[in-house]
Amino acid sequence: MSQLLPEALTKAIDELGRLPGVGARTAERYAYFLLRADTSTTSKLASAIAQLHANVKTCPVTFALIDANQEVSPLYSDPTRNKRTIAVVEEPLDIVAIERTGQFHGTYHVLGGAISPIDGIGPEQLHIPELIKRLQEDEVEEMILATNASVEGESTALFLQRYVQDAGITVTISRLARGIPVGVDLEYADQITLTHALEGRRFL
Repeated sequence: MSQLLPEALTKAIDELGRLPGVGARTAERYAYFLLRADTSTTSKLASAIAQLHANVKTCPVTFALIDANQEVSPLYSDPTRNKRTIAVVEEPLDIVAIERTGQFHGTYHVLGGAISPIDGIGPEQLHIPELIKRLQEDEVEEMILATNASVEGESTALFLQRYVQDAGITVTISRLARGIPVGVDLEYADQITLTHALEGRRFL
């Protein structure tokens, strides 16, 4: 049986299908959109992807993503940021989510994931030693555990809390509050979310 689609289009569909959350049908729609689009659109996309590895690197202090010509993250070198408050997150894009609130003025530390034995990720794969070093050198007063509200995120937060305490470092450890999302009825909230909402309730 002859090939149903041109080889170049098939290759584009296959590669797009490797992206997280992109199924076969979505990959086909993306590829077909790019095929119909102006050549400048595909050229810009191809150029942006090609430059990713060359123009993006990891901050050696915070492990956030920065431009290749920068020494450290601007959020760390900014003199208006409070270095004595660190928000510990799992991935670099978590920083974007917190920054969008405009409510946090400290610095960040990216772990590079969460503890997940099933996926072969243990504490030794995360940037924990570097975090301990920062806690000491920057004389950090508060460490906010801003890991995800998942089993892995909760386990990682608990591990970090115990690890820091066992290291004898004096620092206030806090955790992001968990609660019922806006617009969600109680009957549809899961048990873990409800538990955190009760624990983090505030008095009026």
